[in-house]
Amino acid sequence: MPRILAVGTAVPEYELNQHEARQFAYNCFHDSFSDIERYLPIFDHAAIQTRRFSRPRTWFEQEHGFAERNRIYTEVACHLGEEAIRRCLQAVELSATDVDHLIVVSTSGLATPSLDARLMNQLEFQRHIKRTPIWGLGCAGGAVGLSRAYEYARAFPDSMVVLLAVELCSLTFRRRDHSKSNLVATSLFADGAAAVLVAGDQVSLPHSAKRYPRVVDAMSTTWPDSLDVMGWDVVDDGLKVVFSRDIPAIVQREVRPAVEAFLERSGLSLGRLQRIIAHPGGAKVLAAYEEALELRPQSMHHSRTVLNQYGNMSSATVLFVLERELQESHQAGTVGLLTALGPGFSSELMLLEWD
Repeated sequence: MPRILAVGTAVPEYELNQHEARQFAYNCFHDSFSDIERYLPIFDHAAIQTRRFSRPRTWFEQEHGFAERNRIYTEVACHLGEEAIRRCLQAVELSATDVDHLIVVSTSGLATPSLDARLMNQLEFQRHIKRTPIWGLGCAGGAVGLSRAYEYARAFPDSMVVLLAVELCSLTFRRRDHSKSNLVATSLFADGAAAVLVAGDQVSLPHSAKRYPRVVDAMSTTWPDSLDVMGWDVVDDGLKVVFSRDIPAIVQREVRPAVEAFLERSGLSLGRLQRIIAHPGGAKVLAAYEEALELRPQSMHHSRTVLNQYGNMSSATVLFVLERELQESHQAGTVGLLTALGPGFSSELMLLEWD
C-alpha cells in the first residue's frame, strides 16, 4: 500500500488575533444588525486564538473588486504553494525532480493556467510530470486530494505524488455581504497551504527509523439533497459563502454510520481507532465528532490545536493536523482515521496504519 512520507505547511505573514477580528466584524456589520452584540460571542466561542491572512487588516477595511482579490489569490497561492512543497520534499531530502504527479486542490479563487501549471515555473518539476488541478471541494478537499494521490500511487507503485492544498479564504470576503453566514465565516476562516508526499510500494523509502503510515483504504460519501449545506454562490462581485447552522447536527446524525461502514470493510470497529485526524471545521463540529464517535479524551487534540492557532483554512486544515500527527512516534499496528466534510454535502474518510 502507498505510504505518506512527509507534510510541509506554509501560512501568510499577516496575523490577526480573535479579539481584533471581533472588533473588525463589529465595525463592518453593526449598521446591518440592530442586535449585533447578540451575534459577536461566536468569535469568543470559536476556540480560535490567531489566524493568518494574505493581506493586513487595514486592507479588508476597504472595498476591493473580485478581479483584484483574485489576482492576489493567484499570486499568494503560488507563493505559499511553493513554500509548502519545498518544505515537504526537504523533510525527506528529495527535490521536485523526484515527483511524478502533482495534484493541486483549491476552492477559494480561480486561475487559468491553473496553479499547478504556474508552479511548474517556480519549482524544478520534470517537464513531463502529470498534473491534476481539482476545484470545488471546499473543506473536504485536502482529504479528497489525499485519496486521489493514494489511488494514483497504488495504480503506479513506482511513483511519487505531491498533493498541494492551498486556500486563501480571506480573499473571498465581501464587505457588502451583511448576511449571518458571512459574519460566521468572518469568525472562522483563514489562509494557508499544505503539501503531502505519497509514495508507491516500489519507491525506496528514505533511510530513517521513523515509521511512515500506509494508506489502507479510502471512502467518499455524498448525502442526497444537501447542496445547500455548505459552499459558494457565484455572484457579481465574487464568491458568496453558504454556511448552514445544521452542520453539527448532520455530523451527529450521519457520520457514525458512514465511519462504521468504512471500518467494516477492513474488519475493524470504532474501538480499534487510536488516532483521529479530523478537519477542524469549528469547535461545534469537533464536539459533534466526539459525541457521535464516542471518542476518548484528547482524541481531537491536534485538531483543536490547529483550529486554535490557525483557524479554518478550508481544504488545507486537515493536512496541518496530519503534519502534527506525523511528528509523533507510533507503535507498530497503530490505526488512525483521517476525516473531513465538505460541500456536496460530503464526507471523505481515510484509514492509516503504522507498521
